[in-house]
Amino acid sequence: MHTCRICKKESNLIPEHIRVCLSCIRKHPTEAIEIVSDTHRESRRAYGLPELPPKAEDGVRCNLCVNECIIPDGEMGYCGLRSNINGRLRGVSSIRAKVSWYYDPLPTNCVADWVCAGGTGSGYPEYAYSKGPEYGYKNLAVFFHACSLNCLYCQNWHFKEETLRDETVSIERFINAVTKDTSCICFFGGDPSPQLPFALRASRLALKHKKNRILRICFETNGTMNPSLLKKIMELALETGGTVKFDLKAWNEALHRVLTGVTNKRTIENFRLAAEYIKYRKEPPLLVASTLLVPGYIDEEEIDSIARFISSLSPDIPYSLLAFYPHFYIHDLPLLKRERADKLLQIAQSAGLKRVRLGNIHLLL
Repeated sequence: MHTCRICKKESNLIPEHIRVCLSCIRKHPTEAIEIVSDTHRESRRAYGLPELPPKAEDGVRCNLCVNECIIPDGEMGYCGLRSNINGRLRGVSSIRAKVSWYYDPLPTNCVADWVCAGGTGSGYPEYAYSKGPEYGYKNLAVFFHACSLNCLYCQNWHFKEETLRDETVSIERFINAVTKDTSCICFFGGDPSPQLPFALRASRLALKHKKNRILRICFETNGTMNPSLLKKIMELALETGGTVKFDLKAWNEALHRVLTGVTNKRTIENFRLAAEYIKYRKEPPLLVASTLLVPGYIDEEEIDSIARFISSLSPDIPYSLLAFYPHFYIHDLPLLKRERADKLLQIAQSAGLKRVRLGNIHLLL
């Protein structure tokens, strides 16, 4: 039980490290963002990451993501991947990345597995090896060790321990990891956005060596990348039968900034842009969305707004509502109750979406 620092009300739905209720975030956005900014700074200092995206007048600009860092000499960008060394950006590149991977037997627990080719056989025979789940094949799950956001509830926060380490992986090593029974590659993290030059080049090389086999290229992302890069990943997924999954974390911008430290304007704009590609391929679905149901913050208004936005682009876009697990700096919220999740599911359906589901149901009370 904690007290909102603005309205002074107590609630078990106010985490220790946020101390602002949802109502006050909406009514007093500037004050709420400022209060939670201390937590964001603390959470980044703990891993040696810049507290804010640098905006130096005489720095070097990086345009890969929404943060558009202008990095001063001798310092690094917000994601921690690139530094300005004597006027040039040094760090990861299109041939070396801070990344790891593992093989995930299909069908897997991917957020899009209920509609994708690997989980359902959608798009068979052009994009899938079987009419149903691709048993006997594997997904190469590629985890990038950096992110363009700073989610206080990050479910994979341990990647921050790897971001500033010197080790990088060569593109040649990655290509050798694509085996004969690999039918899809999924880039996630962290987030692919800060390392998309590597993901795009590596994907093209993998496709070149696949020798007429099915090899779908998929992305799970927060959608903060430069729009020019988004177009490239949409074209790649479209060509190969892959899926691009956007994590739409919140609709209200102030709430998004409280939870992630960064605006959601680029993500919304990019999702709208991505939706322009779905007319070129009906199955398997090219674009999928998801939202983590953070208790006390992602409420009926948020889900209704997100779902109506998605539906306005196409009611056929699949949308997953994911059960929450307390993690990282939001470790003291309760799990979501099943009846609450069902209500939010009904709201998304009422907004006009034809394909909505609950994910991580084992976490529901």
